[in-house]
Amino acid sequence: MTLLLHQLRFERMLFRRNPSAAFFNFILPLVLLLLVASVFADDGDELDLLIPGIAGMSIMATTFTALAFNVTFLREQGILKRMRGTPVPPRDYLGALVGSAVINAVVQVVLVFAIGKLAYGVDLPDEPFAVLVYAVVGVAAFAALGIALAHAIPNFDAAGAYTNAVFLPVIFISGVFYSVDDLPRVLEVIGAALPLRHVIDGLAGDGSGAGLAVVAAWGVLGAILAVRYFRWE
Repeated sequence: MTLLLHQLRFERMLFRRNPSAAFFNFILPLVLLLLVASVFADDGDELDLLIPGIAGMSIMATTFTALAFNVTFLREQGILKRMRGTPVPPRDYLGALVGSAVINAVVQVVLVFAIGKLAYGVDLPDEPFAVLVYAVVGVAAFAALGIALAHAIPNFDAAGAYTNAVFLPVIFISGVFYSVDDLPRVLEVIGAALPLRHVIDGLAGDGSGAGLAVVAAWGVLGAILAVRYFRWE
C-alpha cells in the first residue's frame, strides 16, 4: 500500500506538470458546461438534464479517454517496458495510473455539481448514496474500457482518432446535452445498451437496478479485455 501511494503521488505530480492534460481533463468540460448552461439559463428542466449529463461525460473523459491515451503513449514510448523491469510491482504501477484518473473524475464531478448548484441553482440529487454508487461503478467501468481500448490502438498517432470515434458518438446518443426522448428510436436503443446513459441517469438520481447492471456488465467486459490483451511492449 505504501508503494502504491508513492506511485500515485508520482502520477499526480506528472499530471500537474502537464498543463495540456489539465486543460482537457478539467477546463474543457467546464467550458462546455458554462457555454451550454448559459443558453438554457432560464430553463430549469434543461439544466436538470445538462448538469448530470456533463458530469457523466466528465467521468468518461477523465477515465476512458485519458487512460486510452495514456496507456497507448506509455506503451509506444517504451515506458511500460522499462517500468516492467523495475522492482515496482505491476499491480502498484497500474493501480496508481488508474487511481490518478479516478481522482480526476471525482474532482470533475464535484466541480460540475458545485457549479450547477451555485451558478444555476440546480438542486442536488435527493439520494446522494445512490449517486455515489453509480459514480463509483461508472468510473470503474470506463477505466477498464479505456485500458481495453488502448490495446486496439496501433500507435499514439492514431489514439485521438480511435478514442474520438467512440467518445463523440456516445456522448451525443447518451443524453449529455439533451433528453434522449428527442432521439430517433434506433439511436435511443443503441444508447440504452451503452453505459454512459445509465451513469447519467444515476447521477441525476433517476437510476435503476437494471441500468446499474448494464454499467457493471460493461465494466466486467472491459476488465476481462484489459487483462487478457494487456502488453508491456
